[in-house]
Amino acid sequence: MTGARVGSSLTDEQEAVRELVREFAVEEVRPGAGAADETETFPEDVWDGLAELGLTGLTVPDRFGGFDADETTYAVVNEELAYGHLAVATALSVHCLATSCLAEFGSETQRERWLPDMAAEGRPVGMFCLSEPHAGSNPAEMSTTAEYDPETDEYVLNGEKQWITNGARGGVAIVFAKAVGPDAEEAATDEGAADDADDEGSITQFLVPADAAGFEVGKKEEKLGLRASDTTGISFDDCRIPAENRLTEEGRGLSAAFRILTGGRIGIAAQAVGLAQAAFDEAKAYAAEREQFGEAIAEIQSIRHTLAEMATDVSAARLLVREACRQAEVGEDNRVAASKAKYRASETAMSVTNEAVQIHGGYGYTTDFDVERFYRDAKITEIYEGTTEIQKTIIARGLLNDR
Repeated sequence: MTGARVGSSLTDEQEAVRELVREFAVEEVRPGAGAADETETFPEDVWDGLAELGLTGLTVPDRFGGFDADETTYAVVNEELAYGHLAVATALSVHCLATSCLAEFGSETQRERWLPDMAAEGRPVGMFCLSEPHAGSNPAEMSTTAEYDPETDEYVLNGEKQWITNGARGGVAIVFAKAVGPDAEEAATDEGAADDADDEGSITQFLVPADAAGFEVGKKEEKLGLRASDTTGISFDDCRIPAENRLTEEGRGLSAAFRILTGGRIGIAAQAVGLAQAAFDEAKAYAAEREQFGEAIAEIQSIRHTLAEMATDVSAARLLVREACRQAEVGEDNRVAASKAKYRASETAMSVTNEAVQIHGGYGYTTDFDVERFYRDAKITEIYEGTTEIQKTIIARGLLNDR
């Protein structure tokens, strides 16, 4: 992406992308969001539309048919899609985590095998399998193993992953497991193995097709919000994959995951901004038409002040997202900036959607208005891809120079 940019403004190309995705979100995504949420069904027609726009290849290099988006464009797309439906934006962002892992860590053969179809068709849908039932905020405690079998030159995976977006509809998974192989001991004792964790051990990154024997999809979770996005567990029961499906050297997987997740957190922050913007727009429109005491409630000072606070918070969160993107694009370490954006934007999504429901009064508590769904969806932005507490820890480490 090229073009003039002043301060936090977008280039002409980025603005064109923003307008394109906003139009798609308003005309194709938002109208079916309520029904998709109610039936807990992902809108595959919308996914096909994303592929037609080239967005399923958002983080794929152009030589593999991808969009090759810069960080700002990636954030803009996430914000605008979340303006339409957070569940759709989440599904795409996780797909992009998978393509990003392949693009950055895969071999040339792996990239040629998987990326063109994942970019052009959006299939196979990507999954990112890091969290486990007893290892969420601290993935170093994961128990999933990948034992190397020298007789067949394969790894045998055993264990369980949890909270997997696209779990039921995904076709290929990026899986993190503790390797038990010829290089694991050396990697685990290498002082340079992990620059993002105190003890990475032998955690390694693998590419696992969903049709591999021993790859089992668990039950679909029933959730407070984000109900159209399928979230499942994934288990591995003597799941054999060729050794060539290893994406990183043994013991280098967790630092690779953290590098990818920094960009992912910017995407989630942008989604939170998009959701908050949608809630603000709905509240503003409702306040202008709803009358009480003989006038529109938008004329009541307390409502006007609330709208002013909401708009200011959304703008501030957006600027934090743009700053994290800017740092990445000029080659700066943006981990703290990404965490600041994720922390503030997710809290903004919660506060703005709460106020939007309040402005709607009793109607806001019903499914007749989108703000009810916005409110339920907003909570997850404070949890996934690093909880608010984890973001504060990262920010504090950066401030105190102890990371």
